[in-house]
Amino acid sequence: MSCSLPSFWSSLGVGAKERGNRKLVHLQVFRISGAQWRERAAMAARMTAAFALLVLTVATALGAEIEERLVTYLLSPERYNKLIRPAVNKSQQVTIHIQVSLAQLISVNEREQIMTTNCWLTQVWNDYRLMWDPEEYEGIKKVRLPSQHIWLPDIVLYNNADGNYEVSFYSNTVVSNNGEVNWLPPAIYKSACKIEVRDFPFDQQNCTLKFRSWTYDHTEIDLILLSDFASRDDFKPSGEWDIVSLPGRKNEDPSDITYLDITYDFIIKRKPLFYTINLIIPCVLITSLAILVFYLPSDCGEKMTLCISVLLALTVFLLLISKIVPPTSLAVPLIGKYLMFAMVLVTFSIVTSVCVLNVHHRTPSTHTMPPWVKRLFLHRLPSFLFMRRPASSNIRERFRQKHQRPSYSDLKLRDGAVAVAPAAGGMGVAEESGIGRADSFYVNEESAKRYGWKISDLSENTEFRKRMTVKCHADVEEAVDGVRYVAEKMKSEDNDEGVIEDWKYVAMVIDRLFLWIFVFVCITGTLGLFMQPLFQSYNTPTADDLEQN
Repeated sequence: MSCSLPSFWSSLGVGAKERGNRKLVHLQVFRISGAQWRERAAMAARMTAAFALLVLTVATALGAEIEERLVTYLLSPERYNKLIRPAVNKSQQVTIHIQVSLAQLISVNEREQIMTTNCWLTQVWNDYRLMWDPEEYEGIKKVRLPSQHIWLPDIVLYNNADGNYEVSFYSNTVVSNNGEVNWLPPAIYKSACKIEVRDFPFDQQNCTLKFRSWTYDHTEIDLILLSDFASRDDFKPSGEWDIVSLPGRKNEDPSDITYLDITYDFIIKRKPLFYTINLIIPCVLITSLAILVFYLPSDCGEKMTLCISVLLALTVFLLLISKIVPPTSLAVPLIGKYLMFAMVLVTFSIVTSVCVLNVHHRTPSTHTMPPWVKRLFLHRLPSFLFMRRPASSNIRERFRQKHQRPSYSDLKLRDGAVAVAPAAGGMGVAEESGIGRADSFYVNEESAKRYGWKISDLSENTEFRKRMTVKCHADVEEAVDGVRYVAEKMKSEDNDEGVIEDWKYVAMVIDRLFLWIFVFVCITGTLGLFMQPLFQSYNTPTADDLEQN
C-alpha cells in the first residue's frame, strides 16, 4: 500500500502553509555547524569521564572502608595482644620458617675480624588470631599490617659484633586470610668472623651468621629452614670476594632441649688480583734485586748499599702487612712467610758480600792460601760455574815461557859462540854468569874480533885464559849479585802479585757460586710458597664438618 506525502499531511489535517513551516524547521536542524557538533561531543565525553570517576571513587571508598574494617577487626584490642605468643595452648610450639637472602657482601675486615653483609631475613609463621573469612570482606585475601602492631618472634643475630641486634628497618608484614604472616625485613649485619690468615692473600674464609630467638626457647618456638642454602637471587657481586657456598643448618643440643639456632655458613674466597699486583709482584721484584749483588764486582762498594736498600724495602712491606692481617699468633700469613724468607735471603747476601770483600782484599803478607782453596776455587769450581780465567799476567811466568834455557849445542850454533875450557881450579865466566857448564866458558866471536883476539889463542892459551878469568871475576861477581838481587826482588813482587790475583779470582768464584745458589733458592722458595695455595683445592664443608667445627 502506497501513500504520497501530500496525502499524508492532508490526512493529519495540516494545511499547506503549516506544512511549509515544518519543512523549514526540519532543514534548519540539519544545517547545524560541525563546530557545534564537536563541542557537544566533547561535553558528552567529559560527562562520561566524570561519571566513571565518580563510580570509581565510590568503589574505592567502599574497598578502603572494607579493608579498614578488616584491619580494625584483626587488631582490635579485645581480640589481639601483640605481647602474647600465637599458640593455642601453652605446650604448642610456634613454627618459624627462616631464610636469609644475601643482597650484598659489603666488606670483610681482616684485622677486626668482622664481616659486614646486607641481608633480608625472611620469616614466616602462622598466627591463628589473624584469620578471617574473605567472603565477609569482599574477597580480600591479603592485607599489610605494621610489624610493630603484631607479635614478632624476636629473631636476632647472635654473633653480632656491632652491638645493634635489631633489624635496620621494620617493614610491613603481609598477612593472609589463613593466618600466615610473611615478614621480610632488611638488615645490615656485622657478624664476628674468625679469619684464617695462613694462606693470605689466597685464602678462603668461613664466616657464620647465627640466628635464634632472644627470649623464646625451643619449647616455645621451632625454627625451620625454608631452604638448605641462603638465597642469592638479588646478590650484587663483590669486587674482593667470591661466594663459594651459603649452606644453612639447624643446630640443636641433645643435652639441652631448650637450645635451638639457625646458622648460615658464608664460605667465601678472596680474589687475589689486587694483592698480587700491589704486594706480591713488588716483593718478588725487590727480592730479585738481591741476586744482582753477586753479579757486581767483588770490590764494588755498592754491594752493601744495594743489600741494605733491599732489606729496608722489605721491612716497609712487612710493616704494611702487619696493618692488614689480624694480630694473631696462631698462624703466619703466606705473604708474611715470603717476606721473612726474602729478608733472610737478603741478610745472608749481606753476610756473603762481607766475606767476599774480605777474601778479595787478602794479601800474602796477611793470609796464606791453603792448598785445598787452590784446588777447589782455582781449578775445579770455575769449570762447573762456566768461568774461564784469562791468561796469566805474571811477568816471570811469561818470561820463562818465552826464554827457555838453551842446551849447549843450541848455544854453540846461536850467535857463533864457542866454548872455552876454563883453567883448572878457576871459575869460568859461564859458571859465574850461569849460562854455561862449569868446565867451559863461552866467547862470542864478534866480541873477540872487536878486541883483536883470536879464538884459537883463547882456546889454547891457558895463561891468557887464567888472567882474563881473574880480572873479570870481581866485576862479574858484583854484577851478578846486583842482577840476582833485582831478579829476586822482581820475583818476590811478581809472586805476591800472583797470589793477590789468585785471591781476587777466588772471591770472584765465590760470588759466582752464590749467584747460582741464590737464583735457585729464590726461584724454588717463591714457587714453593705461592704455587701451593694456587693449586690447593678447597672442598665445600659438609654439615657434619661444620657441626664438628
